[in-house]
Amino acid sequence: MSRLSREDMARRVAQDIPEGAYVNLGIGLPTLVANYLPRDREILLQSENGLLGMGPAPPKGQEDGDLINAGKQPVTLLTGGCYFHQADSFAMMRGGHIDICVLGAFQVSTRGDLANWHTGEPDAIPAVGGAMDLAIGAKQTFVMMELLTKQGASKLVETCTFPLTGLACVSRIYTDVAVFALGAGGARVVEIAGGLSFEALADMARVPLIDARASLRETGA
Repeated sequence: MSRLSREDMARRVAQDIPEGAYVNLGIGLPTLVANYLPRDREILLQSENGLLGMGPAPPKGQEDGDLINAGKQPVTLLTGGCYFHQADSFAMMRGGHIDICVLGAFQVSTRGDLANWHTGEPDAIPAVGGAMDLAIGAKQTFVMMELLTKQGASKLVETCTFPLTGLACVSRIYTDVAVFALGAGGARVVEIAGGLSFEALADMARVPLIDARASLRETGA
């Protein structure tokens, strides 16, 4: 089985971001997506600390200490990009002005419920940030994560056991082994990594899955 690297996962997410989209990339793994956005598409990246028109990470040695994303990582600013107050940034997020947000997750349910700010463990540090605002305010929420935890448990679950960030908000999950579309009908498998069968994927995920690959090929989606 050929698992996707984190860079490959970011590249795959970037493929599904359309021309003209306003996009917020969550802290952690999703920030890698900025490095793989197609150059022939105009895509505006927004950062919740008050940036619009954010570019990819700068070359090593060319970082600007005053130009960072919400995760305090150095970024670049594209021509025409701008800075603004964080309150205005959250007004964009809460007001439905973000087309797509890409977030990490601890768990996602098959109906699209998201848990990504706290594991509920007594010694865990809560880190909600703007995740709740993004998950509910964005027109679409994508999740980028590895399918399994380090202990081998699936992060795609029938019901989230961790504190929830948002209900029925996730439309797609991009993992190291497959891409899933979520909704009221459950989890549909859109793509599977090379060398992995649908049956093996279902055994890994341990939740009911619908194989949607054939219907997508027929419709050209």
